Amino acid sequence: AYSSDWRRRHFHPWSIMSDNGTQHGSSEDLTLLGVSRFDYPTNPDDCDLQTIPWEQPTEDCGNGTTVVLDCPEFTAVCPKTSQPDFGHLTIRYRPHKLLIESKALKLYLFSFRNTGHFHETVIQRICRDLFEALNPHWIQVEGKFLPRGGISIHPTCYLEQDIDA
Repeated sequence: AYSSDWRRRHFHPWSIMSDNGTQHGSSEDLTLLGVSRFDYPTNPDDCDLQTIPWEQPTEDCGNGTTVVLDCPEFTAVCPKTSQPDFGHLTIRYRPHKLLIESKALKLYLFSFRNTGHFHETVIQRICRDLFEALNPHWIQVEGKFLPRGGISIHPTCYLEQDIDA
């Protein structure tokens, strides 16, 4: 069991703390948090996938930490019919040095509401964009889209790389 002191050092909401309490990252670089009025992006190309530093805990965590992001309200647009497609996305990754900032991810996913993508290509695009932004050990993006024409489509994209520890 981890002590409350360990939780305080490693799960501080505004920065990543080392064992001696020194700050390794801060919220100063995050331009979306704390801003209540902003323009929602209308295209994924216009989004800033902001990240925060990740410091692995000193305690043994086996093969590392897996981050799981559950996005049950994803909406995209069919490129042929312009009809909305609703899906449930699950993003899993093993961080190397960066974590995705959740509000930046929310705005990025929101931007797909205005651009036409097939289910398979939108999942591949999200996976590749996050892989580029995070440089993780591996990442998997899975989409479970509601049926259209009686068929549900559940594409998955997985990318990995060897990173020297």
